Amino acid sequence: MSSTDDPRVVAEAATEDYTVHATPLTWRMGRLSLASVWWALASAMFWLILGALVALTVGTVDAIIGMVLAALVYGGINAVFCGYAARTGLTANLFSRALFGHGGSVIAPILVALTAIYFACFEGSVIAVALEAYFGGLPIQLWYLVVVLYSVPLILGALRMFLDKFNGALFPFYVVGLVAVVVWTVLEHGYDDTWVTRRPETLPVSGPGWWWAFTTYLADFVLMMATWDFARFARRTAREQRFHRWVTFGPVFYLFTIVVNGLVGIFVAMNIPTEGPLTEISGVLGIVGLMGFSGVVFVWISQTRINTTNFYLAVTNLESFTSRVLRVRLPRVAWGVLVGAAVYLVMLSNVFDFILVALRYQAVLAVTWTACALTFILMGRLTGAGDAEWRPGRVPRFNWVGVGAWSAGTVVGFAMLTFGAPTSWTGTWALPVAFLVSATVQAVGSLATPGRGRAVLERPHDPREEVGDVWADRVRCHVCERFYVAVEMDRDPAAGHEAICAEHAQANPTFQRAAVRDAAAFRDGTDHPIGALD
Repeated sequence: MSSTDDPRVVAEAATEDYTVHATPLTWRMGRLSLASVWWALASAMFWLILGALVALTVGTVDAIIGMVLAALVYGGINAVFCGYAARTGLTANLFSRALFGHGGSVIAPILVALTAIYFACFEGSVIAVALEAYFGGLPIQLWYLVVVLYSVPLILGALRMFLDKFNGALFPFYVVGLVAVVVWTVLEHGYDDTWVTRRPETLPVSGPGWWWAFTTYLADFVLMMATWDFARFARRTAREQRFHRWVTFGPVFYLFTIVVNGLVGIFVAMNIPTEGPLTEISGVLGIVGLMGFSGVVFVWISQTRINTTNFYLAVTNLESFTSRVLRVRLPRVAWGVLVGAAVYLVMLSNVFDFILVALRYQAVLAVTWTACALTFILMGRLTGAGDAEWRPGRVPRFNWVGVGAWSAGTVVGFAMLTFGAPTSWTGTWALPVAFLVSATVQAVGSLATPGRGRAVLERPHDPREEVGDVWADRVRCHVCERFYVAVEMDRDPAAGHEAICAEHAQANPTFQRAAVRDAAAFRDGTDHPIGALD
């Protein structure tokens, strides 16, 4: 045991950020630093254009109602998630083990990674288009390459070592740019207050326009999963947690991100003429045409901030996925290069229409995951079950309650999307119905499960029960001989019950088989004492 951080672990964390480990308290970030990193998501041009597209479809008033409802729902759910992630130090990937079991949780990291790569392609292409429109000189393919080449190095270090300072420094410039876009638009085109009351002659969607607007924003529920990957860096004091629940990840963030950005997008879109239908690309060209070099700077700041988050999420989740499925660990630099190459190839392939369709189905997976996670946490509070058990040797291969809940909602959501257009009744209700189905199955299954309502491999000899403080005490792993906080450590029945860390427990099939046998022996009353070989 040790009471201090292992220097070798700290050196590795400087690039790996405890991606496959519980995040120790010594690696947590101050509230302003963490807010600076997460608020990079608030600066995507996507939020401006989405607000404008929703308003053009259902009218400004209905769009605003839908945006406010979405901001409150996002903020409320993430207020719960951020507190839980900070208390447990878990990523969405690690927490998913408690939901779905060791084998069932592999979908979560690949879902986040693929969605992050999609947004990195989309937002990166916006920067490239702005640079080409203003500077010219190079074909768009080379501008794509320029964007990727400067984006990858920005995420090769640890989150707490650079990105907080980088994004924090750029945020004031984004706010100034947002105000400048509005002022410039008024000076150039005048002010017409009819944008507030504008409404289409016929409503092209099923149901109330505000409800369609609200459900449109639910397609970005992957942000709920991303919250875990960032909130695990939060300190656990009451003061810090209040700030994060309200400001960093909660209602304040989403009111700014969805509502303020959306209002600016609506105003600008209805006052700046664009060539052809409004898209993120045509909107950016309109801003560059209006503001010139200042517009290019504004676009660069907004998109570079969001892309640091996109690339970071893609890299860390691909790293988690491959370490779980392929049992391969590569340095962060290698993952950065691979993600950059993938982003560039997708940009060149011009498959954005196909990706847009795929994203609708990914949204179903994110919504149903959120329903399962939220219900799991709330049911745990209701039954007094406490925090989740997530260690590889203490959860079954599949938690059939969680897998069934996620699958049921996903099947229903996929079916509704497949057999209905986005503006039809099924398209409008697909995500809310999928959420309700998953939440219901998760709740009923949890109540029907004996004991704590959770699938856990009950085994003896838990290191958590052998130390004074699971977050302050470190225990040496017998595989890598490094010390990690006791909260993630287990004993290896295949190696004389020596201690083993979470990373090597998940990558060792011999350990997992031995853990299952150990649990069976414990149930039968034939438990092996510590030190006995299996």
